[in-house]
Amino acid sequence: MTLGSGGLETQEELRLALEEVRKWEKEQRQLMIWERLTRLPFKLLDKLTPKVVHEKIGQLLNELGVYIQNGGNYLVAGRKVGELVGEVSRETGGKGEGPYPLAVMDEAARRLSKSRSNFATAQGATTGFGGVFTLAADIPAILGLSLKVIQEIGLCYGFNPLEKEERIFAVKVMQLASAEAVGRRAILEELDLELGSDGRIGGGDGAAVSKIQGWREVIAAYRDNWSSKKLLQTIPVAGMFFGAYTNREMLKAVAEAAMMLYRKRRILARLEEGGETT
Repeated sequence: MTLGSGGLETQEELRLALEEVRKWEKEQRQLMIWERLTRLPFKLLDKLTPKVVHEKIGQLLNELGVYIQNGGNYLVAGRKVGELVGEVSRETGGKGEGPYPLAVMDEAARRLSKSRSNFATAQGATTGFGGVFTLAADIPAILGLSLKVIQEIGLCYGFNPLEKEERIFAVKVMQLASAEAVGRRAILEELDLELGSDGRIGGGDGAAVSKIQGWREVIAAYRDNWSSKKLLQTIPVAGMFFGAYTNREMLKAVAEAAMMLYRKRRILARLEEGGETT
């Protein structure tokens, strides 16, 4: 689908778009060669991660529980995102009001992804310069930015982060972006159980996401994987380059996962509206 292609998509175009997302999901379930090569070294290196880094990550991940319950400091306002989607619509000959074609929502999500990735790169370079001494400041920044871009992309596709179910979904998106292949498979299967045929959370038979069994175990696995990626940033001066690269790649992965999963939900919703079930 391309910008300026006209009104809303046909059922056939929606089915093709859904196949694109499912192809991406299949790729996420595969164990990449680099993951095979780096898994053990990173697990060993992780033991060398300073205790303060583990503690800081653990503290922030505990805050995700608060975010799920009431949003707190991590919630974003939707006005600017709405203005961006409207602006993209008008640029392509639209009226600047919904319902928007997928191509318009995709473009708005891509612009947000690029903007946040650039910001994360600068953030990582700045905090990485001081090594472990400034890493503690980078961790909450990248966590908050990750949640922010997920919510913003969700808003592009018409999903409201004020709803508790949507906050749970945002956390699952963030976990998916950080997980290794085994974890990605489990999260994608969990989301498949939870998504209804209309793309809404809570419509599936399993209702897996809303339960989040073993929350402590889930965040412990996320913490270990994340601290491995941030380890090289603890080296003073050189950490500036590692920090910039790591933050950029983390935000790109988070934004990609958010875009694909919210896109899938919007496609499912439109197929349902057209009287078609998947």
